[in-house]
Amino acid sequence: MSDLATLSAVEQAQMIRDRRASPVEVTKAVLGRIAEWEPRINAFAALDAERAMIAARAAEAMVMAGVPIGPLHGVPVTIKDVQAVEGLPTRRGSRLTSDAPAVADAPLVKRLRDAGGIILGKTAATENGWTAVSSGPLMGHTHNPWMQGRTAGGSSSGAAALAGAGCGALHLGTDGAGSIRIPAHFCGVVGHKPTFGLVPYAPVPNNNSVSHAGPLARSVGDAALMLEIMSGLHSADHTTLPMKFRSAEVWGPDLKGMRIAYSPDLGHARVDPEVAEAVRGSINALVAAGATVEEVTPPWGPKGPELERLVWAVAMYPFIETDPARRAEMDPGLVACLDEYVGLTVKEAIATSAKRIAYAAEVNGWFADGGWDALVTPAASVAAFEVGRQRPAHWPDHVWDWLVWAEFSYPFDLSHGPAVSVPCGRTGEGLPIGLQIAGARCDDAKVLRIADAFLRAQPFQPGFAR
Repeated sequence: MSDLATLSAVEQAQMIRDRRASPVEVTKAVLGRIAEWEPRINAFAALDAERAMIAARAAEAMVMAGVPIGPLHGVPVTIKDVQAVEGLPTRRGSRLTSDAPAVADAPLVKRLRDAGGIILGKTAATENGWTAVSSGPLMGHTHNPWMQGRTAGGSSSGAAALAGAGCGALHLGTDGAGSIRIPAHFCGVVGHKPTFGLVPYAPVPNNNSVSHAGPLARSVGDAALMLEIMSGLHSADHTTLPMKFRSAEVWGPDLKGMRIAYSPDLGHARVDPEVAEAVRGSINALVAAGATVEEVTPPWGPKGPELERLVWAVAMYPFIETDPARRAEMDPGLVACLDEYVGLTVKEAIATSAKRIAYAAEVNGWFADGGWDALVTPAASVAAFEVGRQRPAHWPDHVWDWLVWAEFSYPFDLSHGPAVSVPCGRTGEGLPIGLQIAGARCDDAKVLRIADAFLRAQPFQPGFAR
């Protein structure tokens, strides 16, 4: 039964269609594995096991009745606690939010449920998604499944920890500055931030159009399947694109004819030596798969840090609190971040938005003008460090600025292009290291194809199988 829990979603769905396993068996197996791991990793904001089993029994009855079933029929799925799930509260990792249950599913949750997915519950997130470490006032620490006491990354903390622990195959994350890819990097899994607008995000956040929703999984195939189900135009999100992602477009025998750029530092980023070495060594696998790889320094790279900190300030501005009692309930790092930018003017905010738009045009133009199919970089500058910190102990301390070790991720939130993190190695301590593969807008199938080819050329052993 435990083996059912660690199968891919593609395998689980096929076994259910073939009646070699039932939705009840698969769901029980995943819930059993969660019971084993959850006390150690603290990944769930709300585990909804009872309703999950009710849904699994209903799904099993449909299989036995021979009625048409969806592509995820009977496959367990978790939802990051920033998207609404009917009957469960949406706390966003904050003590200041309501614990009233949502009255309806968010659009992407409904799509997963309509495809037959069994919703297991809501996963831990940092307070309002503000930081990329896995600690917050509502949930405390979410731990990395590879090593207790290390961060799982954020803000999609619980999703990545569960994926890394083999607790089910499909986990929804969101990403405004790396919040899918960074925890994927720390936990040794696949995390894909789609093209902005490919997946509906509702209600649409007022945060300078940087929030994306996408999959965390242990294989490119599962990420592509989940993305296909969630993608497409939706009336609740005016930013959604009139296009559907097709997972069939991902697969190819090799990468022949592809031109891939590689940047170890984007021209400015500090990177820990073990991370840099693992990523540089991974280039050989892309070349072996048929790609031409050239080291570059994108001209837009060094422009990112100052711009991102202003964009992040604008994105976080709605959460400013002046009431001392409410401030005391918040993450101190978030309070410090907000205090630093409390004097931001409307003029500065509007100018920041204009700079972000120009930056997006420069990044996407660079891909087009250079004829690049993708850019590969480290997914982050550091491996998983101690929980409770915003930076590793060997980096200069700062009360809130985690962005300094995450300089590779946010450019593609700003540019609205796709980017995926895939595991490419481990540190001397055995902690995962991620390779980021990024592309121009709407090139999701291309970056996932490269990710799949890379993992076929350089397979990664999951942590739970050690």
